[in-house]
Amino acid sequence: MAEEKKSLNFLEQIVEDDIKAGKNGGRIHTRFPPEPNGYLHIGHAKSICLNFGLADNYGGQTNLRFDDTNPVTEDTEYVESIKADVRWLGFEWENELYASDYFDQIYDFAVTLIKKGLAYVDDQASDMIAAQKGSPTVPGEESPFRYRTIEENLDLFERMKAGEFADGEKVLRAKIAMDHPNMHMRDPLIYRIKHATHHRTGNKWCIYPMYDFAHGQCDSIEEITHSVCTLEFDVHRPLYDWFIEKLGIFPSKQYEFARLNLSHTVMSKRRLLQLVNEKIVSGWDDPRMPTISGLRRRGFTPASIRNFCEKIGIAKRDNLIDVGVLDFCVREDLNKSAARVMAVLDPLKVVITNYPEGQTELLSIENNPEDIESGKREVPFSRELYIEREDFMEVPAKKFFRLGPGLMVRLKGAYIIQCDDFVKDAAGNVTEIHCSYVPNSRSGEDTSGLNVKGVIHWVSIEHAITAEVRNYDRLLIIEDSSQVGDQFKKFLNPESLTVIPQVFVEPSLKDAEIGKSVQFMRKGYYCLDPDTTADKLIFNRTVSLKDTWAKEKNK
Repeated sequence: MAEEKKSLNFLEQIVEDDIKAGKNGGRIHTRFPPEPNGYLHIGHAKSICLNFGLADNYGGQTNLRFDDTNPVTEDTEYVESIKADVRWLGFEWENELYASDYFDQIYDFAVTLIKKGLAYVDDQASDMIAAQKGSPTVPGEESPFRYRTIEENLDLFERMKAGEFADGEKVLRAKIAMDHPNMHMRDPLIYRIKHATHHRTGNKWCIYPMYDFAHGQCDSIEEITHSVCTLEFDVHRPLYDWFIEKLGIFPSKQYEFARLNLSHTVMSKRRLLQLVNEKIVSGWDDPRMPTISGLRRRGFTPASIRNFCEKIGIAKRDNLIDVGVLDFCVREDLNKSAARVMAVLDPLKVVITNYPEGQTELLSIENNPEDIESGKREVPFSRELYIEREDFMEVPAKKFFRLGPGLMVRLKGAYIIQCDDFVKDAAGNVTEIHCSYVPNSRSGEDTSGLNVKGVIHWVSIEHAITAEVRNYDRLLIIEDSSQVGDQFKKFLNPESLTVIPQVFVEPSLKDAEIGKSVQFMRKGYYCLDPDTTADKLIFNRTVSLKDTWAKEKNK
C-alpha cells in the first residue's frame, strides 16, 4: 500500500502554487526577522520552524535578519542569544542581516516618498497625532502640517537627520488618507527622532524608521518571496503593499499565520521582561520561562520543540494550545534517549539484616530499555539502602504492592526483599525498616520461584551522592493569561518551583552532563543545571512522567 501523502498547510499550498505558476522563477526565499530586544520564546520557535522549514522543504533559503530599528531597547546580548537559539533548534541561515544594514537605503526611500508628495514632517506631539486618528467608525482629522511643500519637508527631514531637533519634536508621516477604513493607513508614522546609541551604528543616526516602514522595505531589498508574519500583522499588510507599490521596488508578499498561545504561561515579551526585571524569575533562562533558553536549561530537546511545532500545525485562527502537548512531546523524545537512573527524593532507610556487613556487589542495570544499544552500567549494592518513603506503608492499603509488614518487593535490578520490622522515633514517624533478602532472587539470575508484583528503586547509602533537586511546574495557575492582561502576576503559581535541598542519587550521576536529560526512575525527567559546582550537583525537573495537571482538571 502506497504511503499516504501528508496534507499541506495553507502556507505550503501557497508556496506549491507559486512554484507551479513560476513566480519569482520558482525561487523560495524566507526570513526570520526577530527584534533583538529580548530572548526568543516558544512562539518564536514556531516561526523559526515554519520559515526555515518552508525553505528547506522547497529547496529555498532563509535569512536571519535582525529588525534593529529601536536603539533604546536593543542590545548585542540579545543578538547573540537569538543566534544561539536558532542554531540549537537545528537551523542555519543563508545570510545574517540587519535592518540597520539598510538605514541609508531606507532613508532614501523616505526621501522618495517626500518627493512624490506622499510623506510629510509633522510637528505635533504623539498624543495629538493619536487623538486625530479617529476610530474605526469615525474618520480621522488631517494634521495642520499635512500640506507642507515638498521642499519644506525635504529640508525638515534633512535637519531631523542632522540632529537639529529633540526626541518627539518632529516625525515623518506617510500621506495616505485620514478617512481610510484601516486605521493603520491613516497617515502612519514612518520615522521618529531618537537620540540614542545604536548597538551597531553607534551615533551615526538620530532618526530611525518605524517597524512598518522598515519591514517591507527590508524584505524587498533582500527579494524575500514569502514574508511570513503572525496574524496580528494582517491589518498591516495593506500598508506593507502600499509602500512597495509607491516605491516601485521588488514586490515581496506578506502572509499571516496564527501565533502560538500556550496555556499556563506568559507569551508577551514585555511581560516576560517584567518578570525578569522584578526578579520574580532568576533571568531569561529561568526554567519556568517559555523562552528557548529557559526550555533548554530545563532539559527540553531541540527535537521535542520541533515536533511540538509540527504537531500543533499552522492555522489561520488564533487558539490556545495546552502546555500538556509540549510536555507530551518532550516525554516522547526523552523516553527514547534518556538513561534510567535511580534517585531517592524522600529517603527512608532500609537495613537488609541477612546481607553480609561490609559487602558490596556491583549490579549490571540497563541504561534504557527503549534503546538496547545504550548498554548497561554498574550500580553498587550494599546492606543499607535508601528507598522512597512513599514505597512503605505501616498499614498497607489494598493493592499496595510495595513494602509493608510481611510484604515483598523487588529492588530494581537487584533482589527480592521482605519487610520484617520497622523502627519509629518518639513522634511516631517510621525512621528505619528492617528487611531480609532472598539470595537466589538476583535480577537476571532469579531461581527463587517467587512472583512479586512491585518493583521499587533504591540507592546504596554508602555509595550515594547528594544533590539538590529543583522541581518546576507551570508558571501560572490559570490557562489563558490573555484574559487577565497586566494583572497576570496575581495568577503566578506559588508552586512553580519547589526545591528539595538534599536528595540521594546513584554514583553514576557524578559524571552527569549539563543539559543532558536522564530519567529518575518513577519520578520524571531531570537534567543537570549550570548552577552545579564541584561540591554540589543540581538537577532540574524537565517534566514528570505523567501529566498530573490533566488529572486535576478532570476531577
